[in-house]
Amino acid sequence: MRLTVAIDGPAAAGKGTIARAVAAEFGLAHLDTGLLYRAVGRRVLAGTEPVEAAQGLRREDFADAQALRTPDVAQAASQVAAMAEVREALVAFQRAFACRQGGAVLDGRDIGTVICPDAEVKLFVTATDDIRAGRRFRELREAGHEVTLAAVAADLAARDRRDRARATAPLTPAEDALLLDTSELNIKEATARAIVAVRAVFDRLQAAGAVPEGQ
Repeated sequence: MRLTVAIDGPAAAGKGTIARAVAAEFGLAHLDTGLLYRAVGRRVLAGTEPVEAAQGLRREDFADAQALRTPDVAQAASQVAAMAEVREALVAFQRAFACRQGGAVLDGRDIGTVICPDAEVKLFVTATDDIRAGRRFRELREAGHEVTLAAVAADLAARDRRDRARATAPLTPAEDALLLDTSELNIKEATARAIVAVRAVFDRLQAAGAVPEGQ
């Protein structure tokens, strides 16, 4: 018995923050699948071949999330994520996490379409390009990175193009996903709306006995 929540969307739309809030609200495990690709990207920057990096990925490679949130690692992650062989190497890890007892929340770009197409809840979190660029710019500056808003906007645009145009698992909402546009929402409002959507499904499953009481 488990509840699987798939949360997809482009960079800086707010899906990671929302996923963590949903996981905390319902007592579910959480996996930021983007960290897997960032970890592979960092290994590639260090000289490892992409497929080899993905196949040899260890938990400790993505344990330090902050170290993976740099512009160069983000670009490398976007590039390796476009490689079908890399994505294939990481599918089993993600699906095993999703199938854990008690359920899980996974956020990424192909969770609802490829990794967990049968997830009980699917959300697609998005925002306008300028809003996302502003958010990522402030995030990077607060972390001490010397970046410009123009450079960040160009980086996001390039990543969006790769994510949406790749042949394998392109970034696109699942047909049954709930669209959550966070452009005009603060993080408290965005997470509240996501939790309401998940709660509706959670309560229905619990009433049917598909989710343990007290979870």
